[in-house]
Amino acid sequence: MSDFFPGISAICYAGPDSRDPMTFRHYDPDAVIEGRTMRSHLRFASAFWHTMRNDLSDPFGTGTAIMPWDDGSESLENAERRIAAFFEFLNKIGIDFYCFHDRDVAPQGNDIDETNRNLDHIVDVLQMHQDSSGKKLLWGTACLFAHPRYVHGAATSCSVDVFAHAASQVRRAIDATHKLGGAGYVFWGGREGYSSLINTDMAQERAQLARFLELAVDYKNRTGFPGRFYIEPKPMEPTTHQYDFDVAACLDFLREFDLLDEFMLNVETNHATLASHSMEHELSAAAAAGALGSIDANMGHEHLGWDTDHFPTDIYLTTRIMRIVLAVGGLGEGGLNFDAKRRRGSFEPEDLFHAHIAGMDAFARGLKIAAAIRADRRLDDALQARYASWEQEIGKRIMNGECTLEDLESHAKSIGEPKLASGREEMLESIFNDFLR
Repeated sequence: MSDFFPGISAICYAGPDSRDPMTFRHYDPDAVIEGRTMRSHLRFASAFWHTMRNDLSDPFGTGTAIMPWDDGSESLENAERRIAAFFEFLNKIGIDFYCFHDRDVAPQGNDIDETNRNLDHIVDVLQMHQDSSGKKLLWGTACLFAHPRYVHGAATSCSVDVFAHAASQVRRAIDATHKLGGAGYVFWGGREGYSSLINTDMAQERAQLARFLELAVDYKNRTGFPGRFYIEPKPMEPTTHQYDFDVAACLDFLREFDLLDEFMLNVETNHATLASHSMEHELSAAAAAGALGSIDANMGHEHLGWDTDHFPTDIYLTTRIMRIVLAVGGLGEGGLNFDAKRRRGSFEPEDLFHAHIAGMDAFARGLKIAAAIRADRRLDDALQARYASWEQEIGKRIMNGECTLEDLESHAKSIGEPKLASGREEMLESIFNDFLR
């Protein structure tokens, strides 16, 4: 077996005092938090596209990444070599799951039949590596944005022929995910939006997108794919506006077209930033609707207005994320997928390990801190106390639909001017910060 990462052994937990950068200081997979292991809570996944395919190029320069497993060709042999390197990486870093786009793992052919044969072949290769390593597919998806045919979108394209190509590609990507035992399938509308409204029929495009999703649900039901379907919100880039702008927009779209029962959301931190939301806001919105399914674990840069996909190293961020995940009882069949890339200057193969270790330790710390905050109860008790008036009879009658406006006017007259209590925002933030030590 080839050794694509020579000199790097399996990454182990060494404790907070370790000074070895090739160890975990906080991620102890077998440590038990709130009755479950860290491994079970976090369900880490690595993204094939960033880990194996991202050459670290940017709009101002060619790639810098040293990738000895990749000869730059689109041959099946090269695709197999990338997969072998990927599973070696997963084994050494101790990540149990992975995610892929169809075109990341299998090369495009000269026509649909050749492309499908390539994907079928690579699925067999992936299955072989899964069987020998015990690694699992968290979710798969189709790349409906890179090929020139998708210049005007895929499901929302002005061309019905492009719509048909996209449908064919999604069908085969669902098949691949199903065969590999994937726990879910993600729809990310990379170009499902518009650059200008002057040449866009928004109503037509939104109806097409809904129909596309309906066709996918029909196929899922007919073929027996047991995994979840996810929508991944993103507001813009490369389009001016995408129809999956944020969690709220996705939920409204799914409700409008009666699809809410068929989909959950895969929420990405950097996409929340681009939508001018915090990740805490986006996760809270998804959780409130019972639609929080999975997370793309990365972060953006506050001074850069594009999808920079940094590895998540902010403990404040990971703690707030894990508080919400713990509050909803976990992600179920979802997970924390590192849809993140190294910085352009971190171009050596070992930097893949440093980057994932940093993200895994940050989420492990966030998990431990979030659990400690929940055990302490002060923040939860303060929140419950703030809304205590709604537990009174009048509050229950309102929420049960048993009050009229006349009833509420009578109540307001009987109590006089309401007495309000301070929100104690700064005090609660201070309590939160105490746990970050």
